[in-house]
Amino acid sequence: MAEPTILGADGAPLRRTPARRALSRPHATPTTTGVRRLWDAASIASGLTPERLARVLRQVDEGEADAYLRLALEMEQRDAHYRSVLGTRKRAVTRLPVTVEAASDAAADVALADEVRALVRAPGFRAMLAHLLDGLGKGVAAVELRWDTSRAPWAPRDHRDPASGDRVRGYAWIDPRWFRYDRHDGRTLRLRDAAAPLEGLPLPPYRYLIHEPELMSGPALGRGLARVAAVAYMAKSYTLKDWLAFAEVYGMPIRIGKWGPSATEEDIATLVGAVANLGSDAAAAIPDSMQIELVQASAAGAGDQVFARLAEWADRQISKAVLGQTASADGTPGALGNQQAQDEVRDDIRDADAEELADTLNRDLVGAYLALNHGPIDPEAAPAIVIRAKEPEDIRALSEALAALVPLGLRVEASVVRDRLGLPEPATGKGVELLGRGGAGTGD
Repeated sequence: MAEPTILGADGAPLRRTPARRALSRPHATPTTTGVRRLWDAASIASGLTPERLARVLRQVDEGEADAYLRLALEMEQRDAHYRSVLGTRKRAVTRLPVTVEAASDAAADVALADEVRALVRAPGFRAMLAHLLDGLGKGVAAVELRWDTSRAPWAPRDHRDPASGDRVRGYAWIDPRWFRYDRHDGRTLRLRDAAAPLEGLPLPPYRYLIHEPELMSGPALGRGLARVAAVAYMAKSYTLKDWLAFAEVYGMPIRIGKWGPSATEEDIATLVGAVANLGSDAAAAIPDSMQIELVQASAAGAGDQVFARLAEWADRQISKAVLGQTASADGTPGALGNQQAQDEVRDDIRDADAEELADTLNRDLVGAYLALNHGPIDPEAAPAIVIRAKEPEDIRALSEALAALVPLGLRVEASVVRDRLGLPEPATGKGVELLGRGGAGTGD
């Protein structure tokens, strides 16, 4: 392949050596201090109250999202149910087949599609999809592209930095807290930097995949699932704390100390200490004039059910928001069919997530790859990544339809038929055995 001509955002060629060096090195690098810190021990979820949560969400509306993005991360780290259902929604997309469709059957279009297929098959691609789907919870996700320019075609793959010798990952997840939205349009993502801590720096071309799921209308950070799940998360955290305090004393007898009218302050202090010691040491010493009475607690109230029901209610709200359904809300809890439904994402939600993810890849990955390696290309001639659930194909019905309609003049692209059948483009070259009209043959 010929040496690629690198084009800038305006379509004009860039200087090759500086551009090559910049493309291959990490751009959003962390710092020990400043606006892009790698280690941050500050917690938002600890001691979360309604007032504090309201303040965090209000800050998002005012353009300050650090606290919200930290809370969204901690919700995944701390709540098993939220982490489970959000992971289920992500995996429902990442396990779908990823295909590449050529613009046409023309040799040039097929060759471009083969190059993009190589990107899809390369190590790190599936992990990158999972990183982009982090935007489902937070509202936005960013992955930095670090291009290997040591060999053609240039592609985001793992390589060694020529200057330092350090290993560089082709796809690198970037903490969304390192970005901020432009204060003037509210849509353009900018990189926070010590040189521009408030406004941020513009993102260089061909360096980032930016995924902003369209879960609802409005600003990207307001669309994240973490925002709608935050109230249920907070209610559940209160419930678990009270439940643990209840469980600590549940079933234990109530210890009552009694003293006479002639008891002194010292006597009362001795009695209080003895009552307290009964809870841990099961032994106490008190004067003859005092009494300790043990009253057995009754379990008739079943107060623990209050906490269980509230925690289950919070989980159901999170399931509805993330999965689009909850089997236990409308059916018999624990039934096998309901449990299977509870573990799945609604098909329409999965398909919408997949289509939006494919749009991001075609815009930011395929577009950048083609521009760097082939220069300006007509969008109509560009291959497209497709992420779609594979529906069972009735091969016999398709074959019979083609056999009947093609002789009557129906024109069908061979690539479309191959995609329907799940067959790749035929290889060419000496020794390649091909099946075709007239029996087997070779690709010579």
